[in-house]
Amino acid sequence: MDAKAIQRLGAEGGSTLMARAGRSAFELLLQRWPACHRLQVLCGGGNNGGDGYVVARLAHERGLDVQVWSVVDPKRLQGDAALAWRAADEAGVAISDWNSQCSLDADVVVDALLGIGLAGEVRSPYRELIEALNQSRVPVLAIDIPSGLCALTGRSLGIAVRADATLSFIALKSGLVTGEANAHSGYLWLDDLACEGEVSQFQPQGDVYTFDSVSSRFPHRTADAHKGHFGRILVVGGDYGLGGAAILAAGSALRAGAGSVTCATRDAHVQPGLSCFPDIMFRSTEHHSVLVGLIASADVIAIGPGLGRSPWGEMSLRTVLDSGKPLVMDADALNLLALSGWRNPESVPLVLTPHPGEAARLLDQSTEQVNADRYASARALADRYRGVCLLKGAGTVIAEAGRASVHVLRGGNPGMATAGMGDVLTGIIAGLLGQGVSIIDAACLGAAWHAASADRCVARQGEASLMASDVLQALGLTRSRSDVSLRLLAPVQGACCAD
Repeated sequence: MDAKAIQRLGAEGGSTLMARAGRSAFELLLQRWPACHRLQVLCGGGNNGGDGYVVARLAHERGLDVQVWSVVDPKRLQGDAALAWRAADEAGVAISDWNSQCSLDADVVVDALLGIGLAGEVRSPYRELIEALNQSRVPVLAIDIPSGLCALTGRSLGIAVRADATLSFIALKSGLVTGEANAHSGYLWLDDLACEGEVSQFQPQGDVYTFDSVSSRFPHRTADAHKGHFGRILVVGGDYGLGGAAILAAGSALRAGAGSVTCATRDAHVQPGLSCFPDIMFRSTEHHSVLVGLIASADVIAIGPGLGRSPWGEMSLRTVLDSGKPLVMDADALNLLALSGWRNPESVPLVLTPHPGEAARLLDQSTEQVNADRYASARALADRYRGVCLLKGAGTVIAEAGRASVHVLRGGNPGMATAGMGDVLTGIIAGLLGQGVSIIDAACLGAAWHAASADRCVARQGEASLMASDVLQALGLTRSRSDVSLRLLAPVQGACCAD
């Protein structure tokens, strides 16, 4: 895209784009940190460093106290980056070589060290500088991408800058919205640098979405509706000592709008389940024949929450897999599935909701391998099991069998890292499937609804106190008010904020 834009702009196209990028970054800096007086800019040896020199010059001309720390001798710069350095030097910007004795103590630091072309591990002296920056706790604005972050996958290449805000250019990089990127990017902004024509010529790897952008997909209810229109959901799970997971999933399916919900569980959990949700039918399924009868009357089956790996759990999974009914699979259903060798007949709608550890078992990989490329992992699982894979974690990735394009959720918070959250999500997706929502829309809408409800709870009570049952109870209010609060900022000169 960059090359095509330069070709369109002519002989000085590269410098034009660099000037646009630097000015956009400087204006965002002034907007985010209006009281900034002392600015330090960290410049590397490529065009990312060139953007930094543009920012430094503009800040100096505005009267800010500016110091550039250069990791590479500026005289070795080439092309547009060299032109940007010379312009900053001639303007009187203070430019010095960085060493370990240099202190990072400005009001704001601009990270213009390493750009999107980085593929291998971060090496010295960049590694030492990034480590010092992360330890300084100074507010950081990253240009295009936090240095050290893989622009394709979102994994840290040994070490990466932890930025408070990131301004990406031309098009949003897939590595900015999932996995480790969420701990490094901060508030995420995009400026296409007036290159929308070039962007439109390329097929995106996927889309970033929020609850607001998909809330219109909720199924409509007509005035003459009855419970038979909204699906009969069967939740299977809750081995001895694990009943809470199945109860949460069943309650979430009903709260998501299912017409009726039955929970097939161990006898010990029937009374506790009824005390929590008298609206749900809890059935003891100690014997295979009872489960077969419940499956026959179900429209959608959710299996896995609290299922365990005992012979009872194995029996339950085998019975469900033979049913041919639409499935949502989570937790121990996925762990048992990894051992079963089962492959999905193409006619069975299927949603898998693994966390990275479960995905690793399904793919016979390590968790580290799954997280190294969450996009490839989600696609591989969707294709292997001929369904939809919802790979949980920061920046949830949703892939559909046979499709290269993925969906990445922008929403949720660290308070969701607690027991039971996945059970609630399983129930939501099953409830939506029961109402006739397609498997891909049920996964996308369910994940967004789940995250938005958690964000609403956190706004009221904080992250550390969040429980899965809080999210379950908040689903109705979140759906009835789609104006859920998002951390939006005013855009900078036509740039749009993706957070």
